[in-house]
Amino acid sequence: MARIPFLKKRAKAGQEGPEAAGLRPDLPKHIAIIMDGNGRWAQRRNMPRAMGHRQGVESLRGIVEACLELGIEILTVYAFSTENWKRPKEEVDILMNLLVEYLQKEMNNLDRQGVRICPIGEISKLPAAAIRELEKAQAKTKTNDRLILNIALNYGGRAEIVQAVKGIARLLQEGTIKPEEITEELISRHLTTRGLPDPDLLIRPSGEYRISNFLLWQIAYTEFWFTDALWPDFTKEHLLEAIRAYQKRERRFGGLRL
Repeated sequence: MARIPFLKKRAKAGQEGPEAAGLRPDLPKHIAIIMDGNGRWAQRRNMPRAMGHRQGVESLRGIVEACLELGIEILTVYAFSTENWKRPKEEVDILMNLLVEYLQKEMNNLDRQGVRICPIGEISKLPAAAIRELEKAQAKTKTNDRLILNIALNYGGRAEIVQAVKGIARLLQEGTIKPEEITEELISRHLTTRGLPDPDLLIRPSGEYRISNFLLWQIAYTEFWFTDALWPDFTKEHLLEAIRAYQKRERRFGGLRL
């Protein structure tokens, strides 16, 4: 991903901004969400797991709309991890088909709303139809500047760091850099999120309290918020609750506020 210019904005005129939602203006610029709980949502209703994934797509639509209304600048969602390939092939195929369907149905609307779609992860290993739709969406929305929507697909935080290390090792081997020139900034530039600020707020629905190999480098100073709500039940109200909790915290980044 190329370095991304800082986005315009907050909410457009006529839309609900942070003050109308009972929030202070100092919103998190970058929100990351682990979209978890689709399967359990379906099982509790005696439905096929596919129905949970489909309802999860509806939740994503609603949260993208909410981010646009509030003026959030970057939304990164964990859609498919490197470990998710271990699931039954039938479920993996359903997830990939839902991705294609989502992009085909939503691309024009997202483009009109000023959303830039950016896949992160080892995209080349996805099915051809998914790669094709992602490339189309990326090309169509590349100049949009209201909201960056990062979709993490075939993504793993450890794998991302390994790839960054390999890239830096090649530079060392070529003599392009010296060992003492390896810095945190250099490593960040070799990640798939290069050019973006680290997440300010990480949200995990479903009652789980783990990171699941998501953005391991980038969340060093991210604020976490957990909820028992399953992702298909996650609404704008949950998002507002998470942001309110975030705004009550004092972010010190390892230092002290004097």
